[in-house]
Amino acid sequence: MLSAQLGRSTCSRWAVASLTRLSRSRTAPKARWNTTAAAPDGPAVTETNRAEATMRRFWEDVGIEKRGSALAVTLDGRALKTPAGNVLTLPETKSVIASLIAAEWDHQETLLKPHALPATSIAARAIDGLGEHATRVEVQEALLKYIDTDTICFYQDYPPQLERLQAEHWDPLLEWARKTFDIEIHKAGSLLFSTQPEATKEKLRKVLAEFDQWEMAAMERATYTTKSLIIALALVKKHLSVEQAALAATVEVCSQIERWGEVEDTHDVDYHDVRRQLGSAACLLSNV
Repeated sequence: MLSAQLGRSTCSRWAVASLTRLSRSRTAPKARWNTTAAAPDGPAVTETNRAEATMRRFWEDVGIEKRGSALAVTLDGRALKTPAGNVLTLPETKSVIASLIAAEWDHQETLLKPHALPATSIAARAIDGLGEHATRVEVQEALLKYIDTDTICFYQDYPPQLERLQAEHWDPLLEWARKTFDIEIHKAGSLLFSTQPEATKEKLRKVLAEFDQWEMAAMERATYTTKSLIIALALVKKHLSVEQAALAATVEVCSQIERWGEVEDTHDVDYHDVRRQLGSAACLLSNV
């Protein structure tokens, strides 16, 4: 049983609920799935690429196996591979993200839903690209550019709902960043001609340079999701929870909802997507 293999894995309540469902046996007939035989190793024939090409489920059983000192997620006994053809193995200390990856693939039904594989994609990103120092440096420089247009550095004095949420979520975060990294951060009212001090960028560059492949993958996803280097740093440094980071990243949207109400199939979809992306980043950092 997969649930027995996962053992002591702990994460958020939604992750635990997902893992519980993994113990349910599959009763659908084999004919339901695309059963094309697995091809030899290589980027074009990995499980992830194969699923992307067919957009259909071709496996029946999902498991987690210990291989040497690492964990591997398996589909019908074969190790899951990244799009680049690398075996998707994780350190033993990352059983949480391994459990989530297994849950993602087990919950895919007849048709594959790529958007429902955030843990798989972020782990593959860490393995395929960010294991190399040169790539981490490139990503580091790309992320540093966000400090000049950071979401939480641009304040508006209207409407009142927005002012209140800015003060509630952004002010403490900026104060934390200033004290933690000994940096100067300017607030502004417009994106035009707004930059942060070079000394600030240099100090943050040194912080990012210390990140390993897992931390950099989480940092990259969190920054692109929130459009904020500061929110991403706070999440990676575990100063903010996923929910706190999501609220800080959506201050403007939340203020609009308070004023005008929620737009169905827009605000609700974004609400869950932000938390899904940030949740995958946070769980990648877990060493349980």
